[in-house]
Amino acid sequence: MTQLSTGLTVEERAALATAYSAALAYRSNVSHHPARPSVGLDEAVARFRLPLSDHGEQAPQVITEITAAAEGALHAMTAPGFFGYVLGGSHPVGVAADALVSAWGQNAGSSTETPAITGMERTLCDWLVELFGLPEGTGAGLVTGASAANFSAVLAARHALLAAQGWDVEQDGLIGAPAIPVLIGADAHSAVTAALRYSGLGAGRAQRVATDEQGRIDPADFADKLARCEAPPLVILQAGQINTGAFDPFEALISQVHDRGGWVHVDGAFGLWATAVPELAHLCAGVARADSWAVDLHKGLSAPFDAGVVLVRDRAMLVAAMSARGAYLPAQNAEWEPSDSTPELSRRARGVPSYAILRHLGRSGVAELILRHHRLARRIATAVAAEPGLTVLNDVVFNQVAICCGDGPEGDRLTEAVLKQVQAQARVYPSHGAWRGRQIIRVSVSGYATRAEHADLVAEEIISAWRGVREG
Repeated sequence: MTQLSTGLTVEERAALATAYSAALAYRSNVSHHPARPSVGLDEAVARFRLPLSDHGEQAPQVITEITAAAEGALHAMTAPGFFGYVLGGSHPVGVAADALVSAWGQNAGSSTETPAITGMERTLCDWLVELFGLPEGTGAGLVTGASAANFSAVLAARHALLAAQGWDVEQDGLIGAPAIPVLIGADAHSAVTAALRYSGLGAGRAQRVATDEQGRIDPADFADKLARCEAPPLVILQAGQINTGAFDPFEALISQVHDRGGWVHVDGAFGLWATAVPELAHLCAGVARADSWAVDLHKGLSAPFDAGVVLVRDRAMLVAAMSARGAYLPAQNAEWEPSDSTPELSRRARGVPSYAILRHLGRSGVAELILRHHRLARRIATAVAAEPGLTVLNDVVFNQVAICCGDGPEGDRLTEAVLKQVQAQARVYPSHGAWRGRQIIRVSVSGYATRAEHADLVAEEIISAWRGVREG
């Protein structure tokens, strides 16, 4: 009888040990690294673009050399001083669970073959539905992020709106299908227009609804454009505008859409997390009446990439749009089958890190985390606005701060110069943006480890750079 190997080779064990040791060293010291890469793209490519060897290399050596070559070419996105985008920072509990995901090597598309993974992921989705205050029985699919979640939700909406008109879009496609009117805010995120492109509904066909100075949909213009829709529309609202953090008036808008037989989707990539915080839940008043929602788990929950979820009130609509079962697949669970609610049959067990983080934090821990981000954003805005010549352009209702320097076209030049200097100092990292015709410094507070001292530091760095640029 052939003797089977019962474990890892010495070389394989050494590779794993080397990688885990390097990962621990990196995360233990990331706060002391420069906030931005010191190595440019060309140099980084040159470090890695080696001739492919004929006979391979020793596994531990490969890991060691990858680690060395990456030195200085990584962005400190997990550091508490990173304010560039709403990323979250990869909570260590999630990172630890993510190591298990890779080690287990499970294809999470089948509940029959990976019951442990499905058990955790189904529980995670149930917890999220409860945490966000959504209707019991809401369907959920774990996807790569809010871009994929928005896309999946738009496909569910497309299915439902066309099925109501007697058209089977999955079987017959879009050629000859009834038109679906689409309304989106003038300041909708690019992920929304991408979802319309990918779904065949067309980004250019969407009617843009006017917004106010904070990026919220204007109810009067909305009512006017909604009245012009010749069929039940798809309406996409926003929880958390990317520059201002503003929320659309859900309570006032959603019922109007439903009165016309339409579908309301909410891009809640980071803003939907406000529902989990008693002090901030008013921002999302009425949002649970929507038909679908997109959320990033790497944002509010600080899950490692990739991590997002699509949520659909009527799970049957999500399954009808997503499910693609093959005859070769094992018998599946009709009640909650992972591949029924995402565009993927094969995928990593991406829900496990989020399950671990949410179990670790609990309801109160999530609320504390999101509320802390809001309070730190307010703290930054207060400090910056007190400096003559610096202006905070937005009402800081959530976790975003939009800052500009000086006035007019010259102000844009000054803003860009200040941001360039702050980023060059590499102690903290805010990013750029544009809002209402002005260049801005955008400060996004989302790191799980970000505290008052980091908020104070980013404000100090911006103020110091402003003084230097203004006087120079």
